[in-house]
Amino acid sequence: MECEIIYVGDPMCSWCWGFSPVLNKIIKKYSNAAPTRLVVGGLHAFDTDPMSDEYKARIKHHWEQVAEATGQPFNYAFFDREGFVLDTEPACRASVVVRNIKPDALMPFYERIHKGYYLENMDTTKLETFEQYAEAEGIDAKTFTTVFESEEAKQETINDFAWCQQAGVAGFPTMVLREDEALCALSVGYQPFDSLQPILDAWVSGELSIKKQVELARAAGNPVTTH
Repeated sequence: MECEIIYVGDPMCSWCWGFSPVLNKIIKKYSNAAPTRLVVGGLHAFDTDPMSDEYKARIKHHWEQVAEATGQPFNYAFFDREGFVLDTEPACRASVVVRNIKPDALMPFYERIHKGYYLENMDTTKLETFEQYAEAEGIDAKTFTTVFESEEAKQETINDFAWCQQAGVAGFPTMVLREDEALCALSVGYQPFDSLQPILDAWVSGELSIKKQVELARAAGNPVTTH
């Protein structure tokens, strides 16, 4: 039986940033039994309008909630920007590109986008930023750019978004357990590692089937988080 943990997130999703330490623990502890695969969600993909003051206030409130719930740090200087368009498609596509070019670098690259956006006040909608991050992961910038600008990369990114919709993913981050062709949600929205560890331990040991996991996930009433 083939087992896999599917992580559905967006590199510019604040709750995904809050979940980042949990994700890193899961990858470290369970990668041998069940490797983690990233599917990008496109939280604010293809937005075209500059952020209004009202929009900024709403997003800032979400950041504050994430900081309080998870302890992750944020750089609120982001909200001093004028005319910023919050389009997460480029960051999602950049992640898809690295997933294809150098799979082992995907999660560190994804983390670089997180940190660039939430801590370093970088513009993580710009190709130049992704080229810098790709080079830091040992990927040739010209190669990255060629793939990033290709129709194939754009379509694969859209395919990820479509998979999320077809799978019924209602919020980010979401973690899905896969056994061969069978899928079930481990968590929808932020959950601490201590809440997920017992279920994952039982699953990878074979003590917990996906059917039982579905029952536990429903009983847990995991919150839906989409910002």
